[in-house]
Amino acid sequence: MAIDSESRKAIRSLATPKGRRAMGAFLAEGTRCVIDSLPYFELHSLLCTAAWADEHPDAARRATIVDRREIERLSQQQNPQPVLAVFALPETRPYAYDGSMALALDAVQDPGNLGTIIRLADWFGIRDIIAGPGTADAFQPKVVQATMGALARVAVHRVDSLADTLRASGAPVIGTFLDGTDLYETPPTVDPRPIVVMGNEGNGISAEVASTVTARVRIPSFPPGRATSESLNVAMASGIIISELCRRIYGQTTV
Repeated sequence: MAIDSESRKAIRSLATPKGRRAMGAFLAEGTRCVIDSLPYFELHSLLCTAAWADEHPDAARRATIVDRREIERLSQQQNPQPVLAVFALPETRPYAYDGSMALALDAVQDPGNLGTIIRLADWFGIRDIIAGPGTADAFQPKVVQATMGALARVAVHRVDSLADTLRASGAPVIGTFLDGTDLYETPPTVDPRPIVVMGNEGNGISAEVASTVTARVRIPSFPPGRATSESLNVAMASGIIISELCRRIYGQTTV
């Protein structure tokens, strides 16, 4: 079965911010991403091949069966998978610090990095990410795909001023800097739970946001003193810092 040209045009428009705003929707592709998202987001439409429907009968009850060529025409991926879905964008809500650890992103621009960071947050039980100006749109197709369904469980709050949001939170703020203290030698506070801010891929944390940081840390290279890369990828650095903080939190308490 083929879909009509207007529906096809509408789905393709979800590749752009303007299209997502106009439709109030976003595109998810692939089995894991679609199935994980179904319980959390309002479904507008689900398109899949007959073979996929046979393998996933519960999800397919809500699907329109199309041929593989139709999926390929609509997909934003280089190697399209046999299912895609259009979901309603969730209602936006302001961020409010509730004592839980959160992540803050200062103009993290690469969609792959953002998607990986959202996935890391989900793995470590972080439920809130604060996205400052210049940070990639969490609902663009490349980010949605990179999250592998984690976007369904992590709220991304876009804010006009990351520095103002951090100041207003009242939470400890941990930031990564090349001149910071060793993450493993001088433990930053984990009680109360901190907000961890990660900076732009090329410029790091901006001066305005840096002024809100209460603990400056760095990730040491090993063995110490060895010549190495100038810095880590922001998603890699996020994983290392979150892992260490969670080790301390859950090693000390039964949260």
